[in-house]
Amino acid sequence: MQTLTDFMDGEAIFQGFTQGSLIIFISLIGLSIAIGILSRRFVFPAMMDLFSKTERIDGKTLFAPRSLGWMIGTLFFSQALEYVFGDEGAGWNQSIMDEIIFASFTVFIVMMLVAAYRLVDYLDAFIVVEGDDNIASRRSLASVAESVGRVAVVVIGGFVIAGYVGVDLNGLIAGLGITGLALALAAKDSVSNVFGAISILIDQPFNVGDWIIVDGVEGEVVNIGLRTTLIRTSADTMITVPNSNMVNSPVENFSKRRFRRITPKFELEEDSNPAALREFCDILLKKVRDDARSIKEDDSWVRVQTFGTAMVLVAGNFYCVSSASTQRELNEDILMMARETAEKLNLIFFEPRLRSSK
Repeated sequence: MQTLTDFMDGEAIFQGFTQGSLIIFISLIGLSIAIGILSRRFVFPAMMDLFSKTERIDGKTLFAPRSLGWMIGTLFFSQALEYVFGDEGAGWNQSIMDEIIFASFTVFIVMMLVAAYRLVDYLDAFIVVEGDDNIASRRSLASVAESVGRVAVVVIGGFVIAGYVGVDLNGLIAGLGITGLALALAAKDSVSNVFGAISILIDQPFNVGDWIIVDGVEGEVVNIGLRTTLIRTSADTMITVPNSNMVNSPVENFSKRRFRRITPKFELEEDSNPAALREFCDILLKKVRDDARSIKEDDSWVRVQTFGTAMVLVAGNFYCVSSASTQRELNEDILMMARETAEKLNLIFFEPRLRSSK
């Protein structure tokens, strides 16, 4: 330290600063910038790669928010200035230096709050585990956790800044107690939406990524926030639904299906041979049951359902795995099987135009 003091001694050349003290001051600025950049580009990605639970974080392409680099840089700068220039010396203007130290620490406080707000976006890396059986619920938890984190950062940041600038926090807290009831009544809907978000997390009627119908809205759940849930419709539009509506309305969750149902119907001519009809039902049922995509054999059936004035209605009931593409493919194949079987048995499908021309 004595060597550093000797280096900064000498004749003042600018605002009470000597050549040595200016060199030290400028060097600390450069070192602070370098530390901020290194922290953002190397230290933060390495820590995320080490502690995160997802393989999406590779530690190579991920950079921290710029505010985190500024936060670390200004913290180092303010502490270094305090260490080097904190005590009054002959090589610098102490009043100016005190102002610079105070300003740099103030910037650190602001950048810390901004960085905390931005880092909330990285919470999913510690909650969502790729390949986990509960990944959908984890994504929902991450979505709400991010919303809660942002609110917490804003509230805590407000108190930190208020205390830093000298606001009487005791009076502020007492004032909040007086106005709390009025605010709660005014924000009744917002409070119910917050509790709605908590209910969604606890009961889990749906998760992020599920396809649902609720309150007349159908689509994929994109985000579950503190106040609202975002749903993307089949038309690729976004609909915002208050959480209170989500928990107070019946929710039909298509993503929770264990299987998909196929219920084909076949209209045949009224004079169809009864024996051929029975054989048609038995053959079609056997073909579908033998298909690898068909499940729940005991609940599958093909039967004559109704004799009408001009036709015979044959209905079927089948199940397949919960896949939209599999359902469409199997449904198509069932129709083709039915047509092929009917032709072999000389059964004619009902056609109103043929009947009206007779």
